[in-house]
Amino acid sequence: MPDMSASASLAMTHLVTLAELDEDKVTPGVLGFIVFAVMALAVWGLMRSMSRHMGKVDFKETPSERGAEAEASGRVEPQKG
Repeated sequence: MPDMSASASLAMTHLVTLAELDEDKVTPGVLGFIVFAVMALAVWGLMRSMSRHMGKVDFKETPSERGAEAEASGRVEPQKG
């Protein structure tokens, strides 16, 4: 049994040494900025495109003959598709 605790403590000390990070080396750097800028430009372009497409959409629905007849008779039927 002491053998397992010794190996566990050895593994823990090994993991602790791997977890120590030098703060000078942990930065996003220029590559991180470039990736972020490209993603921001892509989102901006997609939002602009979506605004254009949504501006072209006409939300006014023309009443169909079947719907007008149902309203005139006072009954409501579920519409297909």
